[in-house]
Amino acid sequence: MNEITMKTTVDRLLLQALREDMPDEDVTTNAILRERTPGSVDLICKQKGILAGLPVFARVFTLLDETTQVECFFHDGDPVEPGDLLARVHGDLRVLLSGERVALNYLQRMSGIATYTSQAAALLKGSKTRLLDTRKTTPNCRIFEKYAVRVGGGGNHRTNLSDGVLLKDNHIGAAGGIAQAVERARAYAPFVRKIEVEVETLDQVSQALQAGADIIMLDNMSLEQMRQALAMIGGRAQTECSGNVTRENIEGLKQLGVDYISSGALTHSAPILDISMKHMRPSAQKDGCV
Repeated sequence: MNEITMKTTVDRLLLQALREDMPDEDVTTNAILRERTPGSVDLICKQKGILAGLPVFARVFTLLDETTQVECFFHDGDPVEPGDLLARVHGDLRVLLSGERVALNYLQRMSGIATYTSQAAALLKGSKTRLLDTRKTTPNCRIFEKYAVRVGGGGNHRTNLSDGVLLKDNHIGAAGGIAQAVERARAYAPFVRKIEVEVETLDQVSQALQAGADIIMLDNMSLEQMRQALAMIGGRAQTECSGNVTRENIEGLKQLGVDYISSGALTHSAPILDISMKHMRPSAQKDGCV
């Protein structure tokens, strides 16, 4: 994440998370440390995976105290192993203690998503198919989770509803049919926006083609239905398959030759990566942070 994104978007979300965890004060830390106490703590990996979110982790502490220094020994996208020393944080121990859980929550969650995505993307290696995420993200955490997908080797579908036109079943129902929905979308959306239509039957595939859809999403179809659908499409539109795609079944879709596979599991089902802050200790220095 670049510095502009950090300042314009990420900082606000991190501050909200800090306020949620510390609406008034950190009563435990304030009880044991009554004044500024310089020191450091180690960030230790406890599980094999792909690291993502280290700049976010560091930002939590510098938002609490800009003099905090985070010494990083790894970077986002790096593979990590149990026992790896990922970083060392230097600063006021009160800041390190108060920011610990929020910082780890982001880092563990984002690294878990990057790890899961990397494992799923590896199963598509050698094919033309690109792995995408969805909008099935944690509220107010989408920017972090979609970033983690990219770190893990996946791509982003729409970031939000303003990004593109995706006519799903309820949109089609509201418009009165695929042809009507596509016609209205063409008339309203900027010409640079592609029109994607979600279909569940071969008849709907035919309707989407006739309506001139740019992308056809094959949703919750069987492998045989998708093969028939792709034969019907014949390269006249880009193709995406979706619906309950997980790391466990994605390899079976590789043979289809679709352009994209979208999986909500990348963000809603990835377990966290186990990472801890350990060995917190006061510094020998008493006049300031390292």
